[in-house]
Amino acid sequence: MAALLMPARTLRADEIIERVLAVAGGDLIMMSDVRAARELGLIDPGPASDPDREVLTRLIDRALVLGEVDRYQPPEPTADAVDTQFAALAARFGSRDALNAALSRLGLDQDRLREQVREDLRIRAYLDQRFASENGQLRDRAIAEWIAGLRRRADVVDNYALAPR
Repeated sequence: MAALLMPARTLRADEIIERVLAVAGGDLIMMSDVRAARELGLIDPGPASDPDREVLTRLIDRALVLGEVDRYQPPEPTADAVDTQFAALAARFGSRDALNAALSRLGLDQDRLREQVREDLRIRAYLDQRFASENGQLRDRAIAEWIAGLRRRADVVDNYALAPR
């Protein structure tokens, strides 16, 4: 009942609530995905001159790699591995309340974040398996070339240049 008494927020006609920044292999990557990846520290854009562009590029690559992971089905990470990785991520926020506040602000919950952690562990296992014979810079180069090949073969629609700044 109290919600009915509160004034509704009025949106301007030109106010953007959400935007599809890319479609990678059929997966939508939204503006909110880029924002969440940055704010939660899931992707560090480093010293990029355009951090959102860098994060979007890496989310596109992640979607394409995850498509390959789903095709080849590496072993599932253990619940303990997911818990450990999730706890390390949560620790960056100092408290569960701070993490929950960040997730709430981003429109996410712990289950969705835990699923992302699980997917990241699956990707890591797949890359470790596929590029086991490589190490160091050779491995990084081999992975980069493989991802470039995925991009060439995939359907990727990148709308970032069209997004208002």
